[in-house]
Amino acid sequence: MDTKELLKKVRKIEIKSRVLSQNIFAGEYHSAFKGRGMIFSEVREYQYGDDIRDIDWNVTARHNRPFVKVYEEERELTVMLLVDVSGSRNFGAVGQLKKEMMAEIAATLAFSSIQNNDKVGVVFFSDKIEKFIPPKKGRKHILLIIREIINFEPDNKATNIDCALHFMTEAIKKKCAAFLISDFIDDGDYSKSMTIANRKHDLTAIQVYDKRDSKMPDVGLVRVVDSETGKEMWIDTSSKRVRQLYDKAWYERQQRLYSITAKSGVDIASVATDEDYVKSLLGLFKKRSIH
Repeated sequence: MDTKELLKKVRKIEIKSRVLSQNIFAGEYHSAFKGRGMIFSEVREYQYGDDIRDIDWNVTARHNRPFVKVYEEERELTVMLLVDVSGSRNFGAVGQLKKEMMAEIAATLAFSSIQNNDKVGVVFFSDKIEKFIPPKKGRKHILLIIREIINFEPDNKATNIDCALHFMTEAIKKKCAAFLISDFIDDGDYSKSMTIANRKHDLTAIQVYDKRDSKMPDVGLVRVVDSETGKEMWIDTSSKRVRQLYDKAWYERQQRLYSITAKSGVDIASVATDEDYVKSLLGLFKKRSIH
């Protein structure tokens, strides 16, 4: 992609994601992640609007009126974006490409973060760590991140979520809010690393998928290529059994994903490339706010 086209894309995403983060997400984002992982400072009496999750029940019981825990740097977080850059992100049969939606979601989260004066960092991963951008503040840093998300070309095409989670757990020492953005097409076992990552940090999963990932259309004999392995094959999509097996494989993968996230205590949102991700993210933030 040439510089002019890249800048045009960056500007387009910046305008859309900044408007969303300022007008829609800022309050919900802050409510969902406020005070997570901050250093305990003191206890004070409950005030209207305080998060009930911060109530200190021992002190409340002693004084017979509500008290809340106060944390240092309550309004400041470190936010890590773990972005899947494997080959399957280039797929897009219904709606936009998966990588385009991933870029918009990551940009919106990044702009929501700087609205709250948070630091933002990124881990790009395939079946290895492709690139690590350490967390920093500021619009200039966010624009650098967006440029990389749009234009980054990985060395490898396969997926290893376990590798990405392990790297973040080791690289980021203080507790952070982390967003794992992927299509989760990974047959490896990442359940242990997800549990460990969520214990140390505050992990949220965002799945971006294409409707053709979940259901095969009846379009006759077609040649398909696995975007991660390069393997080619011919498939008779007019066969009902073939379509049923394809649907079953998707169902089983989704059930495995939901089982892993549930056992790890990780909230997840799944959004298709032809759907409005704003609705999904707002739902995710609101869900976290009432936990």
